[in-house]
Amino acid sequence: MKSQFKSKQRGISFLGLIVVGVLLAMAGVIGAQVFPTYLEYAAINKAVNKASLGSTVAEVRSIFDKQTQVDDIKSVTGKDLEVTKDGDKIIVRFAYEREIHLTGPAFLTLKYTGQSK
Repeated sequence: MKSQFKSKQRGISFLGLIVVGVLLAMAGVIGAQVFPTYLEYAAINKAVNKASLGSTVAEVRSIFDKQTQVDDIKSVTGKDLEVTKDGDKIIVRFAYEREIHLTGPAFLTLKYTGQSK
């Protein structure tokens, strides 16, 4: 009696490795373009929280505009803010979109919204 051990190969083929590599590279490129927009969103959120300490709408917008010059914020200006009052607390809201060109007619649209704490 002859016993044969049939071993199966395990792992990923070269073509599979190439496909996975291309997918990871594309995710890396898109991630590298999305990350700065998230940093800008965080800076806008910080500026909105600082601006909510103002007592009038004009003062809130002025504080925000000064902060945008410090943090180099381009997506939102003081005019774009929605300033409301809830009791004695000032609430500042913002919303904006950023588009990232991927290829040809394809774009990635990011919608950011937020409000003061």
